Amino acid sequence: MPFENLREYINALEENNMLSRVKAKVSVDLEMAEILRRVMYSNGKAILFENVENYNMRVLGNAFGSIDRLRLALGVDNFEDIGERIVALTRMEIPSSILSKLKMLPRLAEISDTAPKIVSKGHVQEVYESNEASLLTLPALKSWPKDAGRFITFGLVLTKNPESGVRNLGVYRMQIVDDKHAIMHWQIHKRGAQHYLISKEKGKGIEVAVIIGCDPATVFSAVAPVPEGIDKYLFSGIVRGKGLRLVRCNSIDLEVPAEAEIVLEGYVDPNNTMLEGPFGDHVGYYSQQEYYPVFTLKGIMRREDPIYLTTVVGKPVLEDSYIGYVIERSFLPLIRLFHPEVVDFSMPAYGWFQGLAIVSIKKRYPFQAKKVMLGLWGLGQLSLTKMIIVVDDDIDVHNINEVIWAVTARCNPARDIVIIDNAPTDTLDPSAYSSNVGSKIGIDATTKLKEEGAWEVFELAKVDDNTKRLVDMRWKEYGID
Repeated sequence: MPFENLREYINALEENNMLSRVKAKVSVDLEMAEILRRVMYSNGKAILFENVENYNMRVLGNAFGSIDRLRLALGVDNFEDIGERIVALTRMEIPSSILSKLKMLPRLAEISDTAPKIVSKGHVQEVYESNEASLLTLPALKSWPKDAGRFITFGLVLTKNPESGVRNLGVYRMQIVDDKHAIMHWQIHKRGAQHYLISKEKGKGIEVAVIIGCDPATVFSAVAPVPEGIDKYLFSGIVRGKGLRLVRCNSIDLEVPAEAEIVLEGYVDPNNTMLEGPFGDHVGYYSQQEYYPVFTLKGIMRREDPIYLTTVVGKPVLEDSYIGYVIERSFLPLIRLFHPEVVDFSMPAYGWFQGLAIVSIKKRYPFQAKKVMLGLWGLGQLSLTKMIIVVDDDIDVHNINEVIWAVTARCNPARDIVIIDNAPTDTLDPSAYSSNVGSKIGIDATTKLKEEGAWEVFELAKVDDNTKRLVDMRWKEYGID
């Protein structure tokens, strides 16, 4: 059964010896972040801070900082199963006969079971603060010495597309300015920013809810680059295998998980921007100051004893790297849907995922590798990937030594490297020309065909089957340890 809320997940972590409780008094000003980084870098447990200086909320950190924890959180052993569920939905056809309608009934029931449902009451409604609501009551962390202040780092920012009504959840950091205002780090490529810009073009602000602490599947759904047009709550239901229960906000026209810990209700005014940052980010550098829109708080809906979920970022490998790995695995079936020749896909943690992608293909025709890299650069958030390496299907994309061998043995730089200048790049890329503008490199490390300019099609040296069987059979006779 899927976890209904963050507390059920915390109990499961404890039952599986994956949680440490810190009872010593800890400060949100640098100290807590340094504790979490040390635990993350050493592959330690999730941490529940129970005595937070100057705050009456407990704080949960490193909740998803291992593959085993994420398997527990999402209830799957193979993360590709999540992507296969989405692909199955995309392949559903409109039935044209009674027989086909009958065959589709189980799948239609499956969709209805995973759709979100509005309910009248939930635990997140236990306390509501309006005029007295303050962002300063949140135990948000200051993570690095030169950070501009305290940041909400694991809030699920909910917006609704002003034209289609489709809801989106995204994780965007928020710099707390005062009791009622926080700067929303809406990078221009992100869907929340797109919703904001649509409203801005209409001369309107946009209502926003920020959800802090809820069931793991919904947290994952907020981070995941779900295809345009799919409601993030529906995606959460697909991940969970069960529809999410929602309640309506008090001061804005949005729905939020009934079992959430904290919900910030507010809006973003298109005419109000402030200078945000610096902030020590997941690339390992401080991101530069830039102007971003401002979130204005209208009210806080919360549990009586809320648990504040947080994360810290910095040079890999930290908690976000494990979440990135799950995204890589779960979206592989979708990549194959658009590019059937793809065998496997990897975005190494030390490449901060957005920086480097390695893809293996079943090559059938000349320059197919270039077709794949160009296709991936046109696919959703992969448009921000800086480097793509394409290899043959005999290379394990998760073994960097095999990839290095393929690049050095199968790539002629003058012929097999594609460079695209003045292209979109991650806002946080410290090597870019300017914010959001950089270049890309594609490396074709596949075996070359005659049509691709190979002066000879070399044959890979392999052991013949007879010799392999002979040595396998006689191995013990050789007396080799």
